[in-house]
Amino acid sequence: MSDKSSVAKRSVTIAGHKTSITLEDAFWSGLKEIANRRDISVSDLLAAIDSEREEGNLSSTIRLFVLDCYRNQLLEQVMRDRTREILAKALRGTGDPQ
Repeated sequence: MSDKSSVAKRSVTIAGHKTSITLEDAFWSGLKEIANRRDISVSDLLAAIDSEREEGNLSSTIRLFVLDCYRNQLLEQVMRDRTREILAKALRGTGDPQ
């Protein structure tokens, strides 16, 4: 991983209002991936994030949103893997004459 983080400022339209957002490239990429998975545009995703914002600046809110999405994705994967392990153990145990 590089020590330098490339930061990009982009002009976007959120709920009909033009604004600019400054984020690291990794967060822009994450936003695009999340929007693609949800089958919506990045602008629509940004509008949804902005509408849920309670306080703080939009760039920080976006970073936290992306982090939370990937953290939840990882947790879901860990839970699926753990469930598979439990089921595999249970299935192996059904044939054992204890």
